[in-house]
Amino acid sequence: MPIPDGGLLTETNRQYYAGNQQLTVLATAANQTFTSTFDTDLVVGTGNYSSPGSNGYNVNNFKVYTSPNAQIWNELTPISTDFDVTANATSNGSQPVVTITANINVLGGSVFALVDKVTGLVYGTILTKTTAGAVDTLTLNQNLPAAGILINAVLSVRRITVWSMIGNIITIIQSLAINTYVRISLTQEALWNSHGSYEYTRLSDVIDNFLIAYVGAGKLITSVKRSDVVFHARRGLQEFSYDTLKSIKSSELTVPPSLSLTIPQDYVNYVGLGWVDGLGVLHPMYPTNNLNQSPYRTPAQDDLGNPIQDSNDSNTEGTSQMDATWASTNPRLISGGFTNDVQGANVLNRSVYDGALGQRYGQDPVTSQSNGWFKINEREGTFSFTSNLANKLILLQYISDGNAYDLDARIPKMAEEALYAHIIHAILATSANTQEYIVQRFKRERSSKLRNAKIRLSNIKISEITQVMRGKSKWLKF
Repeated sequence: MPIPDGGLLTETNRQYYAGNQQLTVLATAANQTFTSTFDTDLVVGTGNYSSPGSNGYNVNNFKVYTSPNAQIWNELTPISTDFDVTANATSNGSQPVVTITANINVLGGSVFALVDKVTGLVYGTILTKTTAGAVDTLTLNQNLPAAGILINAVLSVRRITVWSMIGNIITIIQSLAINTYVRISLTQEALWNSHGSYEYTRLSDVIDNFLIAYVGAGKLITSVKRSDVVFHARRGLQEFSYDTLKSIKSSELTVPPSLSLTIPQDYVNYVGLGWVDGLGVLHPMYPTNNLNQSPYRTPAQDDLGNPIQDSNDSNTEGTSQMDATWASTNPRLISGGFTNDVQGANVLNRSVYDGALGQRYGQDPVTSQSNGWFKINEREGTFSFTSNLANKLILLQYISDGNAYDLDARIPKMAEEALYAHIIHAILATSANTQEYIVQRFKRERSSKLRNAKIRLSNIKISEITQVMRGKSKWLKF
């Protein structure tokens, strides 16, 4: 159904799939308002955020367009409001005054700016306008350039602010004609964030629903502070994120020549890292484990091996020789000395490995791989990679706790009931005069619902398991 009919869906198909909300102008007037009905809140920057030349514009998660026929759309920016005027006489470069052929559309009071139509130079903001016969005299907020403005020069008058927004309500300042159209369009990133959001419920909604359904007279929890519910809800979200919720994030990165990448800001633990070949196939990388580790401290030492202190009695730090040696190591010397790098998953590739690869007595299968290694430098907060991964495209998958940003505070609907059970148990377990059998009852209920949530979110598909198991009886020939 393209139009919401009172159910849980509040966006039209056009809003959800294309990120566009189209509205019709019902009257000819200035300062008309248009209300966004996206599930996504509209966000704007600071200052004159309606102008692409401002820093605030880059923060906006949407754009505003107008159209006379709903077919050809133009973004509503200051430049789109330009209209031409003609200089009535040559202006003095040492004065902030310009005369033009009278134009009823020109307004003063810092509403418009005067611009050179040819060069785009902004002469200044129009502070006042006085009209005498067929001539308008404009006073700007600054003097003109030394050359002034020549007679009959074509100028543009540009509206400085074209629209504003408060609480998802957009006000378009200029006059719009009846039966024209306005469109609010989400940016690509905002549209991506909205896709698939129906499978989640907001943490704030979970808290509100909990207070309504589980707290009050005649209920097991007669009274509780909202701050306590918020605390236990966030703690539950954090715990669920580690092993229950789909809280895995991923980033596409390129390993720089320094062989080091900074750990993401909301990182808790890694799930996996892999580099991508020319076919787009992911090749898993492995942690160094016992091969190499980065030291947390690298104190400088004297001839007796004792750490050396500086003038503040603190140990001085040197440069890690372990990291430097590892960075210069050729991974081939560890993996088995393969003679040809097959940089892809192409099964028709005729490159041949050294016949002895993997057949040497005593070789460790853990190190007999060519995908490379990574390690975590806890002191510097970075991932470090072996030299064969330099300039390679990699995929970093990691776990976040769901509390890093407000937008992350959302719960899969399949785990909503488990979170309610967690909050109930947490409140009862920390409340005085709650009988132990009640605490144990809700502890078991929490465990049961958490187990159900894990099963629901495991996303096991029997067809996928069947496809993998087709090769279980395949003979291996040597």
